Amino acid sequence: MKPQIAMFKFTLGTGQSIGPVALQTLWIRACQSPDVSVGRQPARFGAEDRPTYALYASQHLEDLPQIELRLRRLLEESKLRFSLVPMHR
Repeated sequence: MKPQIAMFKFTLGTGQSIGPVALQTLWIRACQSPDVSVGRQPARFGAEDRPTYALYASQHLEDLPQIELRLRRLLEESKLRFSLVPMHR
């Protein structure tokens, strides 16, 4: 496996969460590659703070704009409210 870097980070709406298996499956579908991983950083202190999820892949992942579009669509189809931040730009 090639070294992986964070490609996207996101938070979900208040009261929402996604498990690691579901997130991994969603990310594999968006990238169309099984060579990816996911992570979750716990929420910080405060009522509005939520966990941050990170999506990792090889830095040589191709067609990132298309991957981002698929990722956004898959998150929306999962009925998740999200704030997505691309880390690759």
